[in-house]
Amino acid sequence: MAKIPVGVQLYSVREDCARDLAGTLKAIAKMGYAGVEFAGYYDYSAKDLRMMLDDLGLKCCGTHIRLDSLLGDELARSVEFNLELGNPYLIVPALAPERRSGRAAWLETAALFNQIAQQLAPHGLRTGYHNHSIEFAMLEGEVGFDTGFDLFFGYTQKDVIVQFDVGNAIHGGADALACMKRYPGRGATTHLKEFSATDSLALLGEGDVDWPSVFAWCESAGGVEWYIVEQESYRVPPMEAVEKCLDYLRKMGKVD
Repeated sequence: MAKIPVGVQLYSVREDCARDLAGTLKAIAKMGYAGVEFAGYYDYSAKDLRMMLDDLGLKCCGTHIRLDSLLGDELARSVEFNLELGNPYLIVPALAPERRSGRAAWLETAALFNQIAQQLAPHGLRTGYHNHSIEFAMLEGEVGFDTGFDLFFGYTQKDVIVQFDVGNAIHGGADALACMKRYPGRGATTHLKEFSATDSLALLGEGDVDWPSVFAWCESAGGVEWYIVEQESYRVPPMEAVEKCLDYLRKMGKVD
């Protein structure tokens, strides 16, 4: 099996991107990352961003996009932008409280994502949702679906991406691997984030996550097309932190 390519979520190095996006992308490519996931575009057009990526041999492995940008008249603009960017993955990273306030809200939100997925499909684009920790709080009144995470993904169609953030899930008290295994084939883009009960600044490989087991699932039934590194806490500068994360993946045989 070919290796799953590794990208980095640019939110990890957002201040560097704000200062010098072109230089940051060049440095990321030099580290050995295969792609980047956007979390904002720093006032660049899709055409200019695509040129930057192409010149560096980088792929766009996703974007974090506001849900409002996938609704109404905004949807067509988002489709046009992402087609030009060469990005098939439009991932919503957060929901307003009223869209996740209880069982009824989660079911309504799931139905909305199904509708968006159907509208994107003719363009070869997909949507999905990126978990934090709040989705794993227990809910009442739904047998078999005890959390917002399971209500949402249990009631969305199979092409809605489960962008599973490993560290966030464990922080929310979840058994990360068990959660992933409930949704085989749906983790097209998966976030690699460390969790440590004793070190909030841990980088990949420095914490409590059983990464070999996570990789084994991702590379068998997980349906993973991209690993995406996300680092949100730092004891070294952010660019150094994401390079160290990639070094760990290289030691694990995930990067040449």
